Amino acid sequence: MTEFWESSFIEKQTMWGFEPTDSAIVTKDFFLENNIKDILIPGIGYGRNAKVFIDNGINVTGIEISKTAIDLARQNGLDMGIFHGSVTDMPFDNKRYDAIFCHALLHLLNKRERDQFIQDCYNQLKPNGYMIFTTVSKKAPMFGKGKELDTDYFEVMEGLKMFFYDSDSIKQDFEKYGLVESTGIDEPNKHMKNTPSINFILVKCKKKV
Repeated sequence: MTEFWESSFIEKQTMWGFEPTDSAIVTKDFFLENNIKDILIPGIGYGRNAKVFIDNGINVTGIEISKTAIDLARQNGLDMGIFHGSVTDMPFDNKRYDAIFCHALLHLLNKRERDQFIQDCYNQLKPNGYMIFTTVSKKAPMFGKGKELDTDYFEVMEGLKMFFYDSDSIKQDFEKYGLVESTGIDEPNKHMKNTPSINFILVKCKKKV
């Protein structure tokens, strides 16, 4: 997966632009309402979602596998701690965070990696902390395309494997981690106005005391 993201990163950042996702904006509002001050963003990329949190006084630490992405974040003035590595190697520190926000990464992992990643995120939450994931839905137009590798898991294009969630698989993966709610959210491509939105599910969990 490292090679795929490094080789296509510049093209991807051009495609997505620098505006934050709607998911990040909604999550920022939720974090402010709940007095969240210190968050971890696994898969922070080049920081387009991090800025909306930083601009609202929330301290951000990131994890990113692509050195190119980290360099681009720095070039765009994002001064924050970013661990260079894969989320499958979490944790990178012993810190506990008020919250974790992870956009469009979970579905890129296989079953074993997803289970471990969710557990690792939960472990890095403070008591009563929140973790919020956005992950691709079975309603997305890419669902069922390409080579089927497992149930709801497809290689949609060469080197890009995706697991597509629905309400049942959300419950299965998150119920034991304090699942609060899951809601559909359609993410427009704000950088390319005439492209279709992607159907995501926003998953919110709270760590039990």
